[in-house]
Amino acid sequence: MGMIELEGHRYLDGHESDPRKIGWMLGAPPSADKRITFEGGKFREFPQIRWSFSHMRELMPTVTVWRGQGMPSLFDRRDMSAEIDALTFVDASGQTRRFGDALLDTYTDGIVVLHRGRIVYERYLGALEPHMPHECQSCTKSYTGTLAALLTDEGVVDQSKLVSHYLPELKDTAWEDATLRQVMDMQVGLAFDEGYADDQSDISRYRWAFGRLPRPTGYDGPGTSCDYLRTIRKGSAHGEFVYQSLNTQVIAWIMMRVTGQSFAQLLQERLWAPLGCEEDGYLEIDPGGMPLAEGGLGATLRDFARFGELMRRQGEWHGKQLIPASFVRDVQSGCGPAETGTGYSYRSQWWVSHDELGSFQARGIHGQRLYVAPNAEMVVAIFASHPLALDGGDPITVPQLLALGRVLRA
Repeated sequence: MGMIELEGHRYLDGHESDPRKIGWMLGAPPSADKRITFEGGKFREFPQIRWSFSHMRELMPTVTVWRGQGMPSLFDRRDMSAEIDALTFVDASGQTRRFGDALLDTYTDGIVVLHRGRIVYERYLGALEPHMPHECQSCTKSYTGTLAALLTDEGVVDQSKLVSHYLPELKDTAWEDATLRQVMDMQVGLAFDEGYADDQSDISRYRWAFGRLPRPTGYDGPGTSCDYLRTIRKGSAHGEFVYQSLNTQVIAWIMMRVTGQSFAQLLQERLWAPLGCEEDGYLEIDPGGMPLAEGGLGATLRDFARFGELMRRQGEWHGKQLIPASFVRDVQSGCGPAETGTGYSYRSQWWVSHDELGSFQARGIHGQRLYVAPNAEMVVAIFASHPLALDGGDPITVPQLLALGRVLRA
């Protein structure tokens, strides 16, 4: 049986963990050992995630992000599959790999490559199919940050105002004296541990409150995401970058409060319908009906790519300016490569790479990625179900996409 070692642990490789090969949820009914359900929380563990990330609506409460009544905006195509599959590159460990083979090594569920707005490469693996939505995880944050910037441009919200101006409920919390701008750039000092490997960490407790994981026996904590946010206290002075997902929930809460619209409505009216998305999306919701705006979006791969192409085109879509070009330029500029301590900058819920392709990205745990490379006129949308939550596949994927961009730029 094919195995791979990652950070000292052994996992089924990309071929052996294929949900179709394992047989998850096949049968009438599926046998007990092939069944994936919400109870017990195993649906968020590897290798079960290779199936569940493409079937989350069968496991959790969700709300639809409607594509609207218009015709979809179909992509032109120029097939470069053979050329791209054969492309070789050197990964971070010095190993030479072929592009197509590396997709299995990074547990890719689907990938679409756009060059100058045309699909030049598209592949689906694992449980994913073109019409099926997949978990975007924290790539959701980039949608949230973009909507907030749009409302700022329209004067609906003011990024210089304190969070407590919009949400009196968050007085006496860490956000009381934080500005919306600080929240958008993850520069709020929260007493919060986002350790995904620890099932007793604060992020796990947040997932219990949201209903993203089954609650332990005897649980008597917060019953909704808003209840949980009210418990968070200040851990340090504001102004330094610390990646903490709760900030994005606060952004969405503010937008919903000010506009009187749900987050799903905002996505539908401002992005999904105007972009001519092919399929509906969805948002996971908590017991109080609040969306998981920091990680609960589901979209098809092509619709995910549409959002990236909108950003590459400086917010213009078929003659209409859907988001301000000034916002895209602000994201691209970042605030200097040392801002996050990783070589990246973080601006308005986007990661800025400062690489030769001028790329910026939406990134999510387990390998989700929307890679916008203006200098190569390229957008790459990737869904994955990597065993590792953080940096899943990065040592391979980062040089892989850089090599692809160099070829398309030539």
